[in-house]
Parts: sequence; structure tokens; C-alpha cells
Amino acid sequence: MLGTRNPFPFPQPENDYTLSGRKQCQKQTFDKPTHLAQIEEPWSRLNDLATLASIRRSVLYSDPQEPRDSLDFHLKSTYDHHKEFLRSKNETLYQKETVTNDHGRNLKNHGQHEVPLCEKDQSVKVWMNAQKSSIHSIEGTIESHHNASTNRGYSRKHDGGFYST
Repeated sequence: MLGTRNPFPFPQPENDYTLSGRKQCQKQTFDKPTHLAQIEEPWSRLNDLATLASIRRSVLYSDPQEPRDSLDFHLKSTYDHHKEFLRSKNETLYQKETVTNDHGRNLKNHGQHEVPLCEKDQSVKVWMNAQKSSIHSIEGTIESHHNASTNRGYSRKHDGGFYST
């Protein structure tokens, strides 16, 4: 049997809606129906023009230059085994579309924009060290109160050696 007892205490707390007895609508109603509003801007522009991603998801989309499997993807890469021997795996998979702009494919929805050439700031001087220093050397590094922990669980001394236990 359902109880008729009110679990909330008496007197009931009231707010603006319960005191006046009416609730205001938070959403403003539209002045036109949906089928008429979609004919106007910006709805028509958004609904009529497809993005490249939506075109590529379509069933009717076919790209003759698209690699069909992993072998085609590897064969289309810019890696030349005779000139660039023993490159890393991600360098062997660079595609022509990533590296150059003369691939003839449309990768984005907008056209090619010419990038203005920026004049180099002559006040900035670039300095290159003629002799490559060892990566294990700690000379010239920024000193800190932290120790550089190694993978073996030991901490390095400030001179680059290891603490022993």
C-alpha cells in the first residue's frame, strides 16, 4: 500500500517558482519553423557543403591514389633504401603529401594560401659550437638542488659520478 505521508518537513521551502505558481521558460522560442530556417544562412551553408572528412566517409567515395593496404602505404613512402639506409621506422613511412606540396591532392577544404616571406631579424645572432660536447658531461648545465635519478635507482653526484651503498 502506498503511503500518503509527505517525507518533507512542514512548512515546505518555497522559491520564486512555487510562490508565484508559474514557471518561466528558459529557452526562447524560434520565430521560424525549422524547415524554413534551414534554408537561410548559416544553416544552408553548413548543411549544403560537405567537408572532406564527410565526403571520405561516404560509401560512394573512391580515391585511386589511396593506399589499399600496408604494402601500398610502404611503397608510396618517400624513403629510398639506397640513399637513406637504416632510417628509423617513422622516417621510412613519410608520405609525399606530408613532405611536399606537389602531390596534386586536396587535403583540406580551402585553397592554397601564399605564406608571406618574413624578413629575418638581423639583431638575432645564431651561435653554433664547433666542437660537440659529450652528452654525459655536466659542465655548463644549470645547477639545481635536485639530483638526477637514473634508471638503476641510484642518484648522481654533482660531478657526474654515482653514489654507492
